[in-house]
Amino acid sequence: MGLFRRRKQARVVGHDRAADRADLEHLEQFVRSRRGVEAYIEPRTTVTETTVMLIADDGEWTRRRIDGPDGARRFAYRMAIPIYDVRLMGYPQRMRDFNERRKRRPELY
Repeated sequence: MGLFRRRKQARVVGHDRAADRADLEHLEQFVRSRRGVEAYIEPRTTVTETTVMLIADDGEWTRRRIDGPDGARRFAYRMAIPIYDVRLMGYPQRMRDFNERRKRRPELY
């Protein structure tokens, strides 16, 4: 009957993929084409791997997968941009302002 048998832990099946060259090229292009870009490390969750969010000085942002927090730091060092941990710093107000502007006037974006 097995009433007291331990249940097997359900394995979390990753529907996510690791960072690839296209992700890194997108991030590099974003840094090269915008001013005042900063990087924010977003931690791994049960749904997604570690991501890095790049935020320009006007609040425009992009997010892509990255090979862990160390990979994000290496990327930021290589691109000579500051990097922060979003769990410690939070997201900057300029990003929220950009999202609000985009929501009110989507035809401009």
